[in-house]
Amino acid sequence: MQLKYKRILLKLSGESLMGDQQFGIDASMLHHYANQIKVLVDVGVQVAVVIGGGNIFRGLSASKSGIERVQGDYMGMLATVINGMALQSALEGNGIYTRLISAIEMKQIAEPYIRRRAIRHLEKGRVVIFSAGTGSPYFTTDSAAALRANEINADVILKGTRVDGIYSADPEKDPTATKFDTLTYTKVISLGLGVMDMTAFTLCQENNIPIVVFDINVHENLMRIVRGESIGTLVEG
Repeated sequence: MQLKYKRILLKLSGESLMGDQQFGIDASMLHHYANQIKVLVDVGVQVAVVIGGGNIFRGLSASKSGIERVQGDYMGMLATVINGMALQSALEGNGIYTRLISAIEMKQIAEPYIRRRAIRHLEKGRVVIFSAGTGSPYFTTDSAAALRANEINADVILKGTRVDGIYSADPEKDPTATKFDTLTYTKVISLGLGVMDMTAFTLCQENNIPIVVFDINVHENLMRIVRGESIGTLVEG
């Protein structure tokens, strides 16, 4: 089978794990993602995952409840570790060898981040889950995804969302919003489209890593993108 992308970084938001719930982790969503990732691993794609923590704790909104920003960010990073552990369990339940790596050292439950070791895991066909963001406050998990994708020399960042690409406006609020099939980095910036935060986006632009924004909840979308089909919106050049 001809594959367009051999090594991918999949970015999942914490909210995507909630399913229809208002909070926490929906087991059916975990299994949905695990099944999609398994199909990729079975055809030889190297898969790294960065997962958010918004379903458990959101650092930015913590300041409203009197929690200092830095403290709130660290709490958010710990939430991503919980999500990473849940995804690891779901993947291993599917017979996939998985390594959970944390940017904050907690050796009882996750490996520390060592770049060469992470790449070696990928080469051996293990799924690598990067948790705890970048390990530093003020950086989002989007920034962590852009950083790790660059460090492991990923071919593409696949950003799984609830909508099937990038639109001129929020399609859930504006029925006249139009979808883009392809965009350049400069066009995204000039139109003010919120694909990722600017730190993450600039990192991708400077290192020319393509980003595909797509609907993760549609079965087989991941596989179709890896095969080179035009799914979602591709940002490059």
